[in-house]
Amino acid sequence: MDIQVLEGSFVEVPTAAATGMDRRAFGEFVGPQGELASYAFGWITGSDPHVARLSIGIGAGNPGGGTFHAVLFPHQDGHAFSLTDERFEQVPQGGPDLSADQARAHEDLPFVWWVADLVMERDRRAWWMRHWLLGTTCIQTVEVFERREPVLLVGHDADDGLWQLIGTRDADSSTGKIGHLHHAVDEDPTLIDVLDLPPGRSADRTCLGEAWTRHLGYPA
Repeated sequence: MDIQVLEGSFVEVPTAAATGMDRRAFGEFVGPQGELASYAFGWITGSDPHVARLSIGIGAGNPGGGTFHAVLFPHQDGHAFSLTDERFEQVPQGGPDLSADQARAHEDLPFVWWVADLVMERDRRAWWMRHWLLGTTCIQTVEVFERREPVLLVGHDADDGLWQLIGTRDADSSTGKIGHLHHAVDEDPTLIDVLDLPPGRSADRTCLGEAWTRHLGYPA
């Protein structure tokens, strides 16, 4: 099944009160039969509780076309969507903005939720947003935490789900620092490529800016 999730522009600006960043990512979806949708999602750092927003548009210029708006929030061990009346973004494939009630009654709502799930699965910016949403924690070597070394090894432990960020020196459990994974991406956006590591996997690179190599377990 040939499905494309095409990452588009990414915009971030300080909030009006300069308490965080308003981040918004845009993209396009192409389904196996040529179905088209546009999407936008975003989050505001520093906000509490952690709630993100999503817009998906379908059928531009056609009867039944519209733009669906939803919020995302932590739910159990993952995230959940809920339709909302509040407009988030205008997207190219979208038609009129739909209220939550209009969206619930729309015949294409199952397709829209399918697009939403695939965007969260395949768009790297969505991985970043999800770690912010869930408040994913990680342990970092003190050199990485203090930004004296770049992250060269990222691991997602199989037993406890802990993320590890390691630089040029081996990890030392007695000096490790706990932080949030999304803050590490704030400092080093190149980490975005490995934010989908499943438990029991790791990725390493030889230096900052080089491509990541993925491993089952940790490299020898």
